[in-house]
Amino acid sequence: MRTSIFALILFQFFFIPETISAQDADLIESAKKFQIELEREYANPEKSPLDEKDLEEFRGLEFFEIDPDYIVQAEFVRTPSESPFAMKTSTDRMKMYVKYGELYFSLKGKDLKLNVYQNQDLVNDPEYFDYLFLPFTDLTNGDATYGGGRYIDFRIPESKEVTLDFNKAYNPYCAYSGNYSCPIPPKENDLPIEIIAGVKAFDKH
Repeated sequence: MRTSIFALILFQFFFIPETISAQDADLIESAKKFQIELEREYANPEKSPLDEKDLEEFRGLEFFEIDPDYIVQAEFVRTPSESPFAMKTSTDRMKMYVKYGELYFSLKGKDLKLNVYQNQDLVNDPEYFDYLFLPFTDLTNGDATYGGGRYIDFRIPESKEVTLDFNKAYNPYCAYSGNYSCPIPPKENDLPIEIIAGVKAFDKH
């Protein structure tokens, strides 16, 4: 009897089924939806950044497997009274931004920070007035991901705690065509870790 009970305890200890909370499941589903919509947009000739030849051969984007470990809770800190500055781009064109706030979070055992910026051309746009720009680089750039870094769409948060989902990281249009002028992530948004999430490099460009 003791042997059977001991074996049962070992089985329960080593074979506890992995469970996902309802909130995590919703976040994973949101990441899947984002990636599907991004692929649909890139397959649409009227919206795609792809060159004509690449669009004809397009069979979908390549993503890392969605990983809930790359969905983190971050503390948002507003940074008022920042001065506008010209963010460098992949061309001679400069775009005016203001640092809007900072995101503090932990990932893979490291305490990290990213700045979010507000495009001054969009402040008075009724559709994008609350849009914030989150560009970043990490240790995968130039290898598994685009060398010029990636972006995450962001909106002005309503609270100090926000969700930061790197599974929704996408490439700038410059990763697909040389016909665009893309903001270059500021050095302060260079993450000293690998972000193995989001879209991968586009090997045709």
